[in-house]
Amino acid sequence: MTPSREAIISALFQLALTAAPFNTSGRRLQLWSKVASFPALFVQSTGTHTPPREARGLPPRRTILAEIWVYTDVGKDPNANPEAALNDIIDAVEAALAPSPVSGVQTLGGLVSHCWIEGEIEQFPGVLDGIAKAIIPVKILVP
Repeated sequence: MTPSREAIISALFQLALTAAPFNTSGRRLQLWSKVASFPALFVQSTGTHTPPREARGLPPRRTILAEIWVYTDVGKDPNANPEAALNDIIDAVEAALAPSPVSGVQTLGGLVSHCWIEGEIEQFPGVLDGIAKAIIPVKILVP
């Protein structure tokens, strides 16, 4: 039986939380100006892609699209480089989602066939408002 979307996104969220000691986290995205304590991490599903099937009756091969949003407020310190802190968090999230050295894939604990970062990671270093932000695009292949 195919796991539910909720179980899959929840597993992604739990895995992303292991990347760094986040003070605020959630599955409901918050605007950075509303976050009480940094660094912060949010995970949300942004859609599902289901390609055409070659034959009727074949099960769908869905790709769930998700985003991991991270914020840090190190830029409020005028002597700090907010981009450096943001880069460290992005590197940590990438490491948390890295493929297993044994199987060569990230399966979110066996729930999916593959989970990976794909696309442009949007980065906003926070030089103007002190809050560095990144949006990390994730794709999850569900058999």
